[in-house]
Amino acid sequence: MLGTLIKKKLSDNQVANIFINALFDTIDNGFPEVAQLINEDSAFVTSPSVDAANNAEFALITIIGNLSFLENTFEPEQAARIEAIIIEKLATIYQTSTEELKKTISEYKSFIQRVNHPSKNMIYGMSKAIFHKYKLNEFQDEYFKRMQAPNPLFLKRMDEVVASFIWDWDSFFKKYRLN
Repeated sequence: MLGTLIKKKLSDNQVANIFINALFDTIDNGFPEVAQLINEDSAFVTSPSVDAANNAEFALITIIGNLSFLENTFEPEQAARIEAIIIEKLATIYQTSTEELKKTISEYKSFIQRVNHPSKNMIYGMSKAIFHKYKLNEFQDEYFKRMQAPNPLFLKRMDEVVASFIWDWDSFFKKYRLN
């Protein structure tokens, strides 16, 4: 009983570690299902045949989406600190410099905003980014292919999938608190 009342205190560094490890675990274990859902989606005339091992684009889109929600969860200064630590750790994982990763993140964020314009809904933007990064337009029926726009039914289904890859900060704070 008392154990549920006492929350473990974590530093910004520990929060970043938990966040990154959980995020990559979710992406690695979840993307094969995402690929299967895309490949079997009724919005496509032929299967896109997205390779279940090809999660690089999905990982970056998911990382950018999750980073965008940090600002809604933490005070601005703490969000900036945690984001900086996350980017530093991700640079090590991706074997690149922090500056190069910041540039990549900025490019992806701009891409998501561009394909999502005028909407500012990040989940919707992530779904559209997946559509474009995995070149799914060529597998749609002629109407949507000519429009070069995702079938709204596919986007709706993808929004539900993408939302499950967003970090649940409410559950996290039920278990932990920050120093």
